[in-house]
Parts: sequence; C-alpha cells; structure tokens
Amino acid sequence: MKMFLTRIGFGSKVVVTGDTTQVDVPDGRSGLSGLERLLTDIEGLTFVHLTSKDVVRHRIVGDIVAAYERNEAKS
Repeated sequence: MKMFLTRIGFGSKVVVTGDTTQVDVPDGRSGLSGLERLLTDIEGLTFVHLTSKDVVRHRIVGDIVAAYERNEAKS
C-alpha cells in the first residue's frame, strides 16, 4: 500500500476500495483499516464507509450484510 500511495503524481486521483470486514490473513490485520488510522487527518483524503443500505445487489444480500453488522456490533 505504501509503495502505491507514495507514487501518486500531480493531478492524479486515486480510489482505493476494499472491505475491512473481509480479512483473510492469519493475524487478522487489515492494511486498509490500518491505512485509515494512519491517514485520517490528512487534508484532501476522504474515507467513505458503506453499510447494508448501500447494497445494490439482490435484496437478500443487504439482509445478509445487515446480519453480519448486527453480529459484529455485539462483539
């Protein structure tokens, strides 16, 4: 991530997408969530968080995402 982000040129626009709830590395660390903690105070950067209300697939996918969100809120 650092290698990629430190090569942004003048006039560039970069969009980094990902799902911080889907981490498949053994230690459970997400480079994306770490990135937000590191860069959150830098002017010109914006982080957008989507929820089950943003799902534009089948209705049931939104319900599945909402179920996961409720479960994570309990933890």
